[in-house]
Amino acid sequence: MAHASETFYVTTPIYYVNDKPHLGHVYTTMVADVVARYHRLRGDDTFFLTGVDEHAAKVSDKAAEHGLTPQQWADQNATAFRETFDKLEMTHDDFVRTSSEHHKQRVTQYIAALLNTGDVYPGTYEGWYDAGQEEYIPENKAKANDFKSEVNGKALVRKSEKNYFFKLSAYRDTLLEHFEANPTFVQPDARRNEIVNRIKEAQDVPISRTGSGGWGIPVPGDEEQTIYVWIDALFNYLTYVDTDDRRHYWQSGAVHFIAKDILWFHAAIWPAMLLALSKCDGYAWVNLPRQVYSHSYWVSASGEKMSKSLGNFLDPAAIDNYVNEFGLDALRYFLATRGPLGTTDSQFSSDLFADVYNSDLANTFGNSASRVTKMIGKYFDGKLPQTSDRYGANVPPEGEPALDPATAQAGASALIKSMTRISLEPGGIAGMFVVNQVDSYIEGTSPFKLAKDPAKLPEVGDILYNCAEALRIASVLLWPFIPDACEAFWKRIGCDYAEQMKANGGKGRLDEWVEWGQLEPGAPIEKGAPLFPRYQA
Repeated sequence: MAHASETFYVTTPIYYVNDKPHLGHVYTTMVADVVARYHRLRGDDTFFLTGVDEHAAKVSDKAAEHGLTPQQWADQNATAFRETFDKLEMTHDDFVRTSSEHHKQRVTQYIAALLNTGDVYPGTYEGWYDAGQEEYIPENKAKANDFKSEVNGKALVRKSEKNYFFKLSAYRDTLLEHFEANPTFVQPDARRNEIVNRIKEAQDVPISRTGSGGWGIPVPGDEEQTIYVWIDALFNYLTYVDTDDRRHYWQSGAVHFIAKDILWFHAAIWPAMLLALSKCDGYAWVNLPRQVYSHSYWVSASGEKMSKSLGNFLDPAAIDNYVNEFGLDALRYFLATRGPLGTTDSQFSSDLFADVYNSDLANTFGNSASRVTKMIGKYFDGKLPQTSDRYGANVPPEGEPALDPATAQAGASALIKSMTRISLEPGGIAGMFVVNQVDSYIEGTSPFKLAKDPAKLPEVGDILYNCAEALRIASVLLWPFIPDACEAFWKRIGCDYAEQMKANGGKGRLDEWVEWGQLEPGAPIEKGAPLFPRYQA
Protein backbone atom coordinates (compact mmCIF):
# COMPACT_ATOMS: atom_id res chain seq x y z
CA MET A 1 0.00 0.00 0.00
CA ALA A 2 3.00 2.27 -0.55
CA HIS A 3 1.99 5.82 -1.41
CA ALA A 4 4.10 8.15 -3.48
CA SER A 5 3.95 11.65 -2.02
CA GLU A 6 1.71 14.02 -3.97
CA THR A 7 0.99 17.74 -3.95
CA PHE A 8 -2.46 18.65 -2.69
CA TYR A 9 -4.13 22.08 -2.62
CA VAL A 10 -7.48 22.57 -0.85
CA THR A 11 -9.53 25.74 -0.35
CA THR A 12 -12.67 27.02 1.29
CA PRO A 13 -14.68 29.91 -0.08
CA ILE A 14 -13.61 33.18 1.46
CA TYR A 15 -16.25 34.52 3.81
CA TYR A 16 -17.93 37.92 3.87
CA VAL A 17 -16.79 40.10 6.75
CA ASN A 18 -20.14 41.84 7.09
CA ASP A 19 -20.58 39.94 10.37
CA LYS A 20 -18.96 37.38 12.65
CA PRO A 21 -18.46 33.69 11.68
CA HIS A 22 -21.18 31.09 12.20
CA LEU A 23 -21.79 27.37 11.76
CA GLY A 24 -21.83 27.48 7.95
CA HIS A 25 -18.36 29.02 7.83
CA VAL A 26 -17.05 26.63 10.46
CA TYR A 27 -18.47 23.59 8.67
CA THR A 28 -16.88 24.21 5.27
CA THR A 29 -13.57 25.09 6.89
CA MET A 30 -13.70 22.00 9.11
CA VAL A 31 -14.34 19.74 6.11
CA ALA A 32 -11.34 21.22 4.31
CA ASP A 33 -9.28 20.85 7.48
CA VAL A 34 -10.12 17.14 7.85
CA VAL A 35 -9.20 16.53 4.21
CA ALA A 36 -5.98 18.53 4.57
CA ARG A 37 -5.03 16.58 7.70
CA TYR A 38 -5.66 13.31 5.89
CA HIS A 39 -3.34 14.29 3.04
CA ARG A 40 -0.65 15.42 5.47
CA LEU A 41 -1.04 12.09 7.29
CA ARG A 42 -0.34 10.34 3.98
CA GLY A 43 2.81 12.40 3.54
CA ASP A 44 1.50 14.70 0.81
CA ASP A 45 2.84 18.24 0.29
CA THR A 46 -0.39 19.95 1.32
CA PHE A 47 -1.53 23.57 1.16
CA PHE A 48 -4.82 24.63 2.80
CA LEU A 49 -6.23 28.11 2.17
CA THR A 50 -9.13 29.93 3.81
CA GLY A 51 -9.89 33.56 4.61
CA VAL A 52 -12.26 36.47 4.17
CA ASP A 53 -13.87 38.42 1.33
CA GLU A 54 -13.82 42.12 2.13
CA HIS A 55 -14.85 44.15 -0.91
CA ALA A 56 -18.61 43.53 -0.76
CA ALA A 57 -21.08 46.41 -0.87
CA LYS A 58 -22.81 45.04 2.22
CA VAL A 59 -19.51 45.25 4.09
CA SER A 60 -19.38 48.95 3.27
CA ASP A 61 -23.04 49.34 4.27
CA LYS A 62 -22.54 47.51 7.55
CA ALA A 63 -19.49 49.61 8.37
CA ALA A 64 -21.48 52.80 7.83
CA GLU A 65 -24.18 51.53 10.21
CA HIS A 66 -21.52 51.19 12.91
CA GLY A 67 -19.80 54.50 12.17
CA LEU A 68 -16.67 52.81 10.84
CA THR A 69 -14.80 52.84 7.56
CA PRO A 70 -15.10 49.67 5.45
CA GLN A 71 -11.47 48.85 6.24
CA GLN A 72 -12.03 49.22 9.98
CA TRP A 73 -15.09 46.99 9.84
CA ALA A 74 -13.25 44.45 7.71
CA ASP A 75 -10.28 44.46 10.11
CA GLN A 76 -12.56 43.86 13.07
CA ASN A 77 -14.42 40.91 11.57
CA ALA A 78 -11.38 39.40 9.85
CA THR A 79 -9.90 39.19 13.34
CA ALA A 80 -13.05 37.41 14.55
CA PHE A 81 -12.70 34.81 11.79
CA ARG A 82 -9.01 34.30 12.53
CA GLU A 83 -9.67 33.88 16.24
CA THR A 84 -12.52 31.44 15.67
CA PHE A 85 -10.50 29.29 13.27
CA ASP A 86 -7.48 29.36 15.56
CA LYS A 87 -9.61 28.35 18.54
CA LEU A 88 -11.00 25.45 16.52
CA GLU A 89 -7.44 24.39 15.61
CA MET A 90 -7.85 24.77 11.87
CA THR A 91 -4.58 24.00 10.11
CA HIS A 92 -4.76 26.46 7.20
CA ASP A 93 -1.41 27.49 5.74
CA ASP A 94 -2.48 31.03 4.89
CA PHE A 95 -5.41 33.33 5.53
CA VAL A 96 -6.81 35.40 2.65
CA ARG A 97 -7.68 39.03 3.01
CA THR A 98 -8.80 40.55 -0.27
CA SER A 99 -7.72 43.99 0.97
CA SER A 100 -4.10 42.79 1.01
CA GLU A 101 -1.78 44.54 -1.42
CA HIS A 102 -0.57 41.28 -2.94
CA HIS A 103 -4.11 40.18 -3.77
CA LYS A 104 -5.11 43.55 -5.21
CA GLN A 105 -1.99 43.75 -7.37
CA ARG A 106 -2.47 40.26 -8.76
CA VAL A 107 -6.18 40.76 -9.53
CA THR A 108 -5.37 44.01 -11.31
CA GLN A 109 -2.77 42.19 -13.41
CA TYR A 110 -5.20 39.38 -14.31
CA ILE A 111 -7.98 41.75 -15.39
CA ALA A 112 -5.50 43.88 -17.37
CA ALA A 113 -4.38 40.74 -19.22
CA LEU A 114 -8.00 39.84 -20.02
CA LEU A 115 -8.73 43.38 -21.21
CA ASN A 116 -5.78 43.08 -23.59
CA THR A 117 -7.16 39.89 -25.15
CA GLY A 118 -10.72 41.26 -25.37
CA ASP A 119 -12.13 38.58 -23.06
CA VAL A 120 -13.12 41.47 -20.79
CA TYR A 121 -14.83 44.37 -22.58
CA PRO A 122 -17.03 47.42 -21.71
CA GLY A 123 -20.79 47.22 -22.09
CA THR A 124 -24.11 47.99 -20.40
CA TYR A 125 -25.99 45.68 -18.05
CA GLU A 126 -29.74 45.82 -17.73
CA GLY A 127 -31.50 43.21 -15.67
CA TRP A 128 -32.03 41.75 -12.23
CA TYR A 129 -29.73 41.99 -9.24
CA ASP A 130 -29.79 40.12 -5.92
CA ALA A 131 -28.54 42.73 -3.45
CA GLY A 132 -28.16 40.28 -0.57
CA GLN A 133 -25.98 37.93 -2.61
CA GLU A 134 -24.47 40.73 -4.71
CA GLU A 135 -25.25 38.63 -7.76
CA TYR A 136 -26.60 39.48 -11.21
CA ILE A 137 -29.50 37.15 -12.04
CA PRO A 138 -30.43 36.03 -15.60
CA GLU A 139 -33.98 36.86 -16.69
CA ASN A 140 -35.13 33.22 -16.91
CA LYS A 141 -33.77 32.40 -13.45
CA ALA A 142 -35.29 35.55 -11.93
CA LYS A 143 -38.68 34.70 -13.45
CA ALA A 144 -38.48 31.09 -12.25
CA ASN A 145 -38.02 32.35 -8.68
CA ASP A 146 -40.84 34.91 -8.94
CA PHE A 147 -38.23 37.69 -9.07
CA LYS A 148 -37.08 36.93 -5.55
CA SER A 149 -33.73 35.79 -4.22
CA GLU A 150 -33.58 32.01 -4.04
CA VAL A 151 -31.30 32.38 -1.00
CA ASN A 152 -33.12 34.85 1.28
CA GLY A 153 -36.47 35.36 -0.49
CA LYS A 154 -36.08 39.14 -0.81
CA ALA A 155 -37.23 40.94 -3.97
CA LEU A 156 -34.68 41.30 -6.76
CA VAL A 157 -33.71 44.79 -7.90
CA ARG A 158 -33.93 45.97 -11.52
CA LYS A 159 -30.64 47.59 -12.51
CA SER A 160 -29.19 49.34 -15.53
CA GLU A 161 -25.54 50.38 -15.47
CA LYS A 162 -22.35 50.49 -17.45
CA ASN A 163 -20.09 47.56 -16.69
CA TYR A 164 -17.24 45.52 -17.97
CA PHE A 165 -18.24 42.07 -19.17
CA PHE A 166 -16.45 38.74 -19.35
CA LYS A 167 -16.95 36.65 -22.52
CA LEU A 168 -18.36 33.60 -20.77
CA SER A 169 -20.24 32.61 -23.91
CA ALA A 170 -16.95 32.15 -25.77
CA TYR A 171 -16.00 29.31 -23.39
CA ARG A 172 -19.26 27.37 -23.25
CA ASP A 173 -18.14 24.58 -25.56
CA THR A 174 -14.71 24.23 -23.95
CA LEU A 175 -16.30 24.04 -20.51
CA LEU A 176 -18.81 21.42 -21.61
CA GLU A 177 -16.02 19.37 -23.18
CA HIS A 178 -14.10 19.55 -19.90
CA PHE A 179 -17.14 18.37 -17.95
CA GLU A 180 -17.57 15.49 -20.35
CA ALA A 181 -13.93 14.45 -20.14
CA ASN A 182 -13.74 14.92 -16.35
CA PRO A 183 -16.94 13.57 -14.79
CA THR A 184 -15.75 14.25 -11.21
CA PHE A 185 -14.85 17.89 -11.90
CA VAL A 186 -18.00 18.98 -10.06
CA GLN A 187 -19.35 16.85 -7.25
CA PRO A 188 -21.79 15.51 -6.22
CA ASP A 189 -23.11 14.29 -9.56
CA ALA A 190 -26.43 16.12 -9.23
CA ARG A 191 -24.57 19.42 -8.94
CA ARG A 192 -22.63 18.64 -12.11
CA ASN A 193 -25.83 17.94 -14.02
CA GLU A 194 -27.35 21.17 -12.74
CA ILE A 195 -24.43 23.32 -13.83
CA VAL A 196 -23.99 21.65 -17.23
CA ASN A 197 -27.56 22.53 -18.17
CA ARG A 198 -27.02 26.14 -17.15
CA ILE A 199 -23.70 26.47 -18.99
CA LYS A 200 -25.44 25.49 -22.24
CA GLU A 201 -27.37 28.77 -22.05
CA ALA A 202 -24.61 30.92 -20.55
CA GLN A 203 -24.25 34.50 -21.74
CA ASP A 204 -21.51 37.04 -21.09
CA VAL A 205 -21.49 38.25 -17.48
CA PRO A 206 -20.83 41.68 -15.93
CA ILE A 207 -17.70 41.72 -13.78
CA SER A 208 -17.62 45.30 -12.52
CA ARG A 209 -19.90 47.77 -10.78
CA THR A 210 -20.21 51.48 -10.17
CA GLY A 211 -20.93 53.46 -7.03
CA SER A 212 -18.67 51.49 -4.71
CA GLY A 213 -17.37 54.61 -3.01
CA GLY A 214 -13.82 53.46 -3.60
CA TRP A 215 -14.26 50.22 -1.66
CA GLY A 216 -12.90 47.59 -4.01
CA ILE A 217 -10.28 47.04 -6.69
CA PRO A 218 -10.56 49.51 -9.59
CA VAL A 219 -10.82 48.18 -13.13
CA PRO A 220 -7.44 48.89 -14.77
CA GLY A 221 -7.70 52.18 -16.64
CA ASP A 222 -11.17 53.05 -15.31
CA GLU A 223 -11.25 54.39 -11.75
CA GLU A 224 -15.06 54.78 -11.84
CA GLN A 225 -15.53 51.00 -12.01
CA THR A 226 -14.56 48.47 -9.35
CA ILE A 227 -14.17 44.78 -10.01
CA TYR A 228 -17.30 42.91 -9.00
CA VAL A 229 -16.82 41.35 -5.57
CA TRP A 230 -17.40 37.80 -6.82
CA ILE A 231 -14.70 38.08 -9.45
CA ASP A 232 -12.32 39.67 -6.98
CA ALA A 233 -13.07 36.84 -4.53
CA LEU A 234 -12.68 33.97 -6.99
CA PHE A 235 -9.20 35.12 -7.90
CA ASN A 236 -8.04 34.60 -4.29
CA TYR A 237 -7.47 30.91 -4.99
CA LEU A 238 -4.86 31.94 -7.52
CA THR A 239 -3.45 35.15 -6.03
CA TYR A 240 -2.34 33.50 -2.79
CA VAL A 241 -0.38 30.79 -4.58
CA ASP A 242 0.85 32.94 -7.48
CA THR A 243 4.37 33.13 -6.07
CA ASP A 244 7.53 31.30 -7.07
CA ASP A 245 7.45 29.03 -4.02
CA ARG A 246 3.71 28.23 -4.18
CA ARG A 247 2.78 28.08 -7.85
CA HIS A 248 3.24 24.29 -7.90
CA TYR A 249 0.22 23.95 -5.59
CA TRP A 250 -2.03 25.52 -8.20
CA GLN A 251 -0.59 23.37 -10.94
CA SER A 252 -1.33 20.22 -8.92
CA GLY A 253 -5.04 20.97 -9.28
CA ALA A 254 -7.01 22.76 -6.57
CA VAL A 255 -9.93 21.20 -4.70
CA HIS A 256 -12.52 23.88 -3.87
CA PHE A 257 -15.05 23.24 -1.10
CA ILE A 258 -18.12 25.49 -1.37
CA ALA A 259 -21.81 25.60 -0.45
CA LYS A 260 -24.39 24.90 -3.12
CA ASP A 261 -25.57 28.53 -3.40
CA ILE A 262 -22.27 29.63 -4.99
CA LEU A 263 -21.88 26.76 -7.44
CA TRP A 264 -22.44 28.87 -10.57
CA PHE A 265 -19.52 31.16 -9.85
CA HIS A 266 -17.14 28.32 -9.02
CA ALA A 267 -18.14 25.75 -11.63
CA ALA A 268 -18.83 28.02 -14.62
CA ILE A 269 -17.48 31.56 -14.35
CA TRP A 270 -14.28 30.65 -12.48
CA PRO A 271 -13.04 27.88 -14.82
CA ALA A 272 -13.98 29.96 -17.85
CA MET A 273 -11.93 32.88 -16.56
CA LEU A 274 -9.01 30.54 -15.94
CA LEU A 275 -9.27 29.24 -19.49
CA ALA A 276 -9.19 32.82 -20.73
CA LEU A 277 -6.27 33.76 -18.49
CA SER A 278 -4.24 30.74 -19.58
CA LYS A 279 -4.15 32.20 -23.12
CA CYS A 280 -2.62 35.46 -21.90
CA ASP A 281 1.10 36.20 -22.05
CA GLY A 282 2.86 34.86 -18.96
CA TYR A 283 -0.05 32.71 -17.78
CA ALA A 284 0.35 29.49 -19.74
CA TRP A 285 0.96 27.74 -16.39
CA VAL A 286 -2.63 28.42 -15.28
CA ASN A 287 -4.79 25.29 -15.40
CA LEU A 288 -8.25 24.31 -14.17
CA PRO A 289 -9.01 23.13 -10.62
CA ARG A 290 -9.05 19.42 -9.91
CA GLN A 291 -12.52 19.53 -8.38
CA VAL A 292 -15.31 21.78 -7.17
CA TYR A 293 -17.16 20.10 -4.30
CA SER A 294 -20.51 21.70 -3.54
CA HIS A 295 -22.12 20.70 -0.26
CA SER A 296 -25.65 21.31 1.01
CA TYR A 297 -26.90 23.22 4.07
CA TRP A 298 -27.31 22.62 7.76
CA VAL A 299 -30.95 22.89 8.74
CA SER A 300 -32.57 23.32 12.12
CA ALA A 301 -34.72 20.66 13.80
CA SER A 302 -37.74 22.27 12.08
CA GLY A 303 -36.12 21.89 8.66
CA GLU A 304 -35.22 25.56 8.09
CA LYS A 305 -31.84 26.46 6.63
CA MET A 306 -29.56 27.72 9.39
CA SER A 307 -28.42 31.17 8.37
CA LYS A 308 -27.66 34.64 9.68
CA SER A 309 -30.58 36.16 7.76
CA LEU A 310 -33.06 33.75 9.37
CA GLY A 311 -31.64 34.27 12.85
CA ASN A 312 -31.36 30.55 13.68
CA PHE A 313 -27.64 30.08 13.10
CA LEU A 314 -24.97 28.98 15.57
CA ASP A 315 -22.69 31.93 16.31
CA PRO A 316 -19.21 31.72 17.91
CA ALA A 317 -20.68 31.75 21.43
CA ALA A 318 -23.00 28.82 20.65
CA ILE A 319 -20.15 26.90 19.01
CA ASP A 320 -18.00 27.58 22.08
CA ASN A 321 -20.73 26.09 24.25
CA TYR A 322 -20.63 22.81 22.31
CA VAL A 323 -16.84 22.71 22.53
CA ASN A 324 -16.91 23.43 26.27
CA GLU A 325 -19.54 20.75 26.88
CA PHE A 326 -18.29 17.98 24.59
CA GLY A 327 -14.76 18.94 23.50
CA LEU A 328 -13.39 20.20 20.19
CA ASP A 329 -12.94 16.70 18.76
CA ALA A 330 -16.63 16.02 19.28
CA LEU A 331 -17.55 19.08 17.21
CA ARG A 332 -15.06 18.11 14.51
CA TYR A 333 -16.30 14.53 14.34
CA PHE A 334 -19.99 15.49 14.25
CA LEU A 335 -19.55 18.11 11.52
CA ALA A 336 -17.34 15.86 9.41
CA THR A 337 -19.36 12.66 9.64
CA ARG A 338 -22.92 13.98 9.92
CA GLY A 339 -22.61 17.06 7.73
CA PRO A 340 -24.37 17.86 4.43
CA LEU A 341 -21.56 16.91 2.04
CA GLY A 342 -24.01 15.35 -0.40
CA THR A 343 -27.11 16.76 -2.06
CA THR A 344 -29.28 16.43 1.06
CA ASP A 345 -29.36 19.01 3.85
CA SER A 346 -28.36 17.80 7.33
CA GLN A 347 -30.09 18.51 10.61
CA PHE A 348 -28.21 20.10 13.47
CA SER A 349 -29.77 19.55 16.88
CA SER A 350 -28.42 19.24 20.40
CA ASP A 351 -30.08 15.83 20.85
CA LEU A 352 -28.52 14.39 17.67
CA PHE A 353 -25.14 15.85 18.62
CA ALA A 354 -25.28 14.15 22.03
CA ASP A 355 -26.41 10.84 20.49
CA VAL A 356 -23.51 10.81 18.00
CA TYR A 357 -21.06 11.79 20.72
CA ASN A 358 -22.14 8.93 22.98
CA SER A 359 -22.52 6.27 20.30
CA ASP A 360 -19.42 6.96 18.21
CA LEU A 361 -16.96 8.54 20.60
CA ALA A 362 -17.75 7.79 24.25
CA ASN A 363 -19.10 4.26 23.79
CA THR A 364 -16.77 3.21 20.98
CA PHE A 365 -13.26 4.66 20.76
CA GLY A 366 -13.22 6.21 24.23
CA ASN A 367 -14.65 3.17 25.97
CA SER A 368 -12.47 0.67 24.09
CA ALA A 369 -9.30 2.64 24.83
CA SER A 370 -10.18 2.81 28.53
CA ARG A 371 -11.14 -0.85 28.66
CA VAL A 372 -7.95 -2.17 27.09
CA THR A 373 -5.53 0.11 28.95
CA LYS A 374 -7.31 -0.65 32.24
CA MET A 375 -6.91 -4.41 31.74
CA ILE A 376 -3.23 -3.98 30.84
CA GLY A 377 -2.81 -1.98 34.05
CA LYS A 378 -4.69 -4.54 36.13
CA TYR A 379 -3.19 -7.76 34.78
CA PHE A 380 0.28 -6.65 33.62
CA ASP A 381 1.18 -3.73 35.92
CA GLY A 382 0.71 -1.18 33.16
CA LYS A 383 3.27 -2.78 30.82
CA LEU A 384 2.35 -3.98 27.35
CA PRO A 385 2.39 -7.78 27.68
CA GLN A 386 4.69 -10.12 25.88
CA THR A 387 2.99 -12.01 23.09
CA SER A 388 3.64 -15.43 21.72
CA ASP A 389 2.13 -14.52 18.35
CA ARG A 390 1.40 -10.91 17.44
CA TYR A 391 -0.72 -12.00 14.48
CA GLY A 392 -3.63 -13.51 16.33
CA ALA A 393 -2.80 -17.22 16.59
CA ASN A 394 -4.84 -17.39 19.79
CA VAL A 395 -8.07 -16.96 17.90
CA PRO A 396 -11.40 -16.67 19.65
CA PRO A 397 -14.10 -19.36 19.43
CA GLU A 398 -15.30 -20.28 15.97
CA GLY A 399 -17.55 -17.66 14.44
CA GLU A 400 -16.07 -14.77 16.41
CA PRO A 401 -13.79 -12.19 14.71
CA ALA A 402 -10.04 -12.22 15.13
CA LEU A 403 -7.64 -9.28 15.29
CA ASP A 404 -4.81 -9.53 12.81
CA PRO A 405 -3.10 -7.52 10.04
CA ALA A 406 -6.09 -8.03 7.75
CA THR A 407 -8.27 -6.05 10.17
CA ALA A 408 -5.88 -3.12 10.06
CA GLN A 409 -5.50 -3.24 6.28
CA ALA A 410 -9.26 -3.33 5.79
CA GLY A 411 -9.66 -0.18 7.89
CA ALA A 412 -6.81 1.62 6.15
CA SER A 413 -8.09 0.68 2.69
CA ALA A 414 -11.58 1.90 3.60
CA LEU A 415 -10.20 5.24 4.81
CA ILE A 416 -8.13 5.79 1.66
CA LYS A 417 -11.01 4.85 -0.63
CA SER A 418 -13.45 7.13 1.21
CA MET A 419 -11.15 10.12 1.42
CA THR A 420 -10.20 9.80 -2.25
CA ARG A 421 -13.91 10.21 -3.00
CA ILE A 422 -14.17 12.94 -0.31
CA SER A 423 -16.77 10.90 1.51
CA LEU A 424 -16.12 11.79 5.13
CA GLU A 425 -18.73 9.73 6.97
CA PRO A 426 -17.35 6.42 5.64
CA GLY A 427 -13.88 7.82 6.31
CA GLY A 428 -14.70 8.20 9.98
CA ILE A 429 -16.38 4.81 10.04
CA ALA A 430 -13.17 3.22 8.72
CA GLY A 431 -11.41 3.93 12.00
CA MET A 432 -14.45 3.00 14.07
CA PHE A 433 -14.64 -0.31 12.17
CA VAL A 434 -11.30 -1.32 13.66
CA VAL A 435 -12.44 -0.22 17.13
CA ASN A 436 -15.61 -2.29 16.78
CA GLN A 437 -13.49 -5.28 15.84
CA VAL A 438 -11.56 -4.81 19.09
CA ASP A 439 -14.79 -4.81 21.08
CA SER A 440 -16.05 -7.92 19.30
CA TYR A 441 -12.72 -9.62 19.88
CA ILE A 442 -12.84 -8.87 23.61
CA GLU A 443 -16.36 -10.22 23.84
CA GLY A 444 -15.33 -13.35 21.96
CA THR A 445 -12.17 -14.04 23.97
CA SER A 446 -13.23 -12.75 27.42
CA PRO A 447 -9.74 -11.88 28.72
CA PHE A 448 -11.28 -10.66 31.98
CA LYS A 449 -12.48 -14.22 32.60
CA LEU A 450 -9.29 -15.92 31.43
CA ALA A 451 -7.23 -13.73 33.76
CA LYS A 452 -8.79 -15.44 36.76
CA ASP A 453 -6.59 -18.46 35.93
CA PRO A 454 -2.87 -17.53 36.29
CA ALA A 455 -1.96 -20.28 33.82
CA LYS A 456 -3.87 -18.43 31.11
CA LEU A 457 -2.15 -15.05 31.56
CA PRO A 458 0.06 -15.64 28.46
CA GLU A 459 -3.15 -16.04 26.43
CA VAL A 460 -4.54 -12.89 28.02
CA GLY A 461 -1.30 -11.15 27.06
CA ASP A 462 -1.72 -12.15 23.43
CA ILE A 463 -5.29 -10.87 23.43
CA LEU A 464 -4.47 -7.52 25.03
CA TYR A 465 -1.45 -6.98 22.80
CA ASN A 466 -3.67 -7.50 19.77
CA CYS A 467 -6.27 -5.11 21.21
CA ALA A 468 -3.70 -2.39 21.92
CA GLU A 469 -2.13 -2.79 18.50
CA ALA A 470 -5.50 -2.58 16.74
CA LEU A 471 -6.44 0.52 18.73
CA ARG A 472 -3.12 2.10 17.80
CA ILE A 473 -3.95 1.59 14.14
CA ALA A 474 -7.53 2.81 14.64
CA SER A 475 -6.19 5.99 16.25
CA VAL A 476 -4.01 6.66 13.19
CA LEU A 477 -7.04 6.28 10.92
CA LEU A 478 -9.16 8.52 13.16
CA TRP A 479 -6.55 11.26 13.56
CA PRO A 480 -7.85 13.55 10.77
CA PHE A 481 -11.25 13.57 12.53
CA ILE A 482 -10.34 13.61 16.24
CA PRO A 483 -6.68 14.65 16.38
CA ASP A 484 -6.53 15.80 20.00
CA ALA A 485 -7.91 12.52 21.39
CA CYS A 486 -5.71 10.44 19.10
CA GLU A 487 -2.59 12.34 20.08
CA ALA A 488 -3.47 11.93 23.77
CA PHE A 489 -3.90 8.18 23.18
CA TRP A 490 -0.57 8.00 21.34
CA LYS A 491 1.20 9.42 24.38
CA ARG A 492 -0.46 6.82 26.61
CA ILE A 493 0.78 3.92 24.48
CA GLY A 494 4.22 5.33 23.80
CA CYS A 495 3.84 6.45 20.17
CA ASP A 496 5.53 9.67 19.08
CA TYR A 497 3.64 10.17 15.82
CA ALA A 498 2.73 13.80 16.62
CA GLU A 499 6.40 14.61 17.21
CA GLN A 500 7.39 12.78 14.04
CA MET A 501 4.92 14.82 12.00
CA LYS A 502 6.11 18.07 13.53
CA ALA A 503 9.73 17.18 12.75
CA ASN A 504 8.75 16.23 9.17
CA GLY A 505 7.06 19.49 8.24
CA GLY A 506 3.61 18.24 9.28
CA LYS A 507 3.78 15.10 7.17
CA GLY A 508 2.94 11.66 8.52
CA ARG A 509 3.55 8.14 7.28
CA LEU A 510 0.11 6.58 7.16
CA ASP A 511 1.13 3.51 5.16
CA GLU A 512 3.92 2.67 7.59
CA TRP A 513 1.97 3.44 10.75
CA VAL A 514 -0.89 1.07 9.92
CA GLU A 515 1.45 -1.89 9.55
CA TRP A 516 0.78 -4.47 12.25
CA GLY A 517 3.15 -5.21 15.13
CA GLN A 518 4.77 -1.86 15.99
CA LEU A 519 4.01 -1.70 19.72
CA GLU A 520 6.88 -3.01 21.82
CA PRO A 521 6.12 -5.51 24.63
CA GLY A 522 7.15 -4.08 27.98
CA ALA A 523 6.36 -0.49 26.96
CA PRO A 524 4.45 1.44 29.66
CA ILE A 525 0.74 1.85 28.96
CA GLU A 526 -1.15 4.64 30.72
CA LYS A 527 -4.89 4.45 31.28
CA GLY A 528 -5.44 8.17 31.84
CA ALA A 529 -8.73 10.00 32.10
CA PRO A 530 -11.55 9.00 29.70
CA LEU A 531 -10.91 10.40 26.24
CA PHE A 532 -14.65 10.95 25.79
CA PRO A 533 -16.61 10.83 29.07
CA ARG A 534 -20.15 9.64 28.50
CA TYR A 535 -22.57 12.55 28.24
CA GLN A 536 -25.72 12.63 30.33
CA ALA A 537 -28.15 15.53 29.92
